[in-house]
Amino acid sequence: MTFRPRQPYTGIPRWVSGLAVLAALVVVLPLVAIVARVNWGNFIPLITSESALEALGLSLRTSAASTLLCIVLGVPLALVLARASFPFQRLLRSLVLLPLVLPPVVGGIALLYTFGRQGLLGGTLQVLGIQIAFSTTAVVLAQTFVALPFLVVSLEGALRIGGQKYEAVAATLGASPGTVFRRVTLPLILPGLASGAVLSFARSLGEFGATLTFAGSLQGVTRTLPLEIYLQRETDPDAAVALSLVLVAVAVAVVALAYGRTGAPAGRGPIQRPTAPLTTGGSVR
Repeated sequence: MTFRPRQPYTGIPRWVSGLAVLAALVVVLPLVAIVARVNWGNFIPLITSESALEALGLSLRTSAASTLLCIVLGVPLALVLARASFPFQRLLRSLVLLPLVLPPVVGGIALLYTFGRQGLLGGTLQVLGIQIAFSTTAVVLAQTFVALPFLVVSLEGALRIGGQKYEAVAATLGASPGTVFRRVTLPLILPGLASGAVLSFARSLGEFGATLTFAGSLQGVTRTLPLEIYLQRETDPDAAVALSLVLVAVAVAVVALAYGRTGAPAGRGPIQRPTAPLTTGGSVR
């Protein structure tokens, strides 16, 4: 006699499913409330005003720049944290991940006292004719400060899951560290890098506190979309709600891109063996 269950067994108790539904409602209901509150009759004019378009364009440009900066700085940092061994490594990892738990305004203050006119580096930069605080560059730095840990965490996890066996094989064949990194390590971590970059972009897009503290709110210069929403909330609630919906839509699209169709973060599938040959004619390039 063969036992055939009526439904596939999920292994989830009913009370767990109930709490899961409650948790989903905690997130979804506020978003539904935004949609219900939108003034659809004036939606297009509200989101296409000059200030709204400038804020959205600035947010997209600065988020792209900060994501690129996160990649340039985050890949070496994640590689060092995952593969190297040195004193105070755990302390360094804790400090790198600190922006994940710090209030953004604290990060803004820290950046201000680093790059401001009277800051740690600000005086030297001022002599050189470089002013960072309250500029578009300040927006990019603030976004990078809060978004970099997302890329480092994602990439360090990918590096640890992938292991070092392929790099070790390449090294025994005589490949230099640079060649191993370029032709073995990077192909292995590319999916995790893509996922971390998308999440960093999403975090940069929604940055508010550090940007306001360090960069201020100058239209067309430092006023990103979250700052525009905050200002419109005091003068035009309908515009604030409409712009909030735009930001939510962009964020949902970015997160969907990061997590793919399967519900798992993009690039978190099985690690594939590098297919590019390390040798040609018996010699390592």
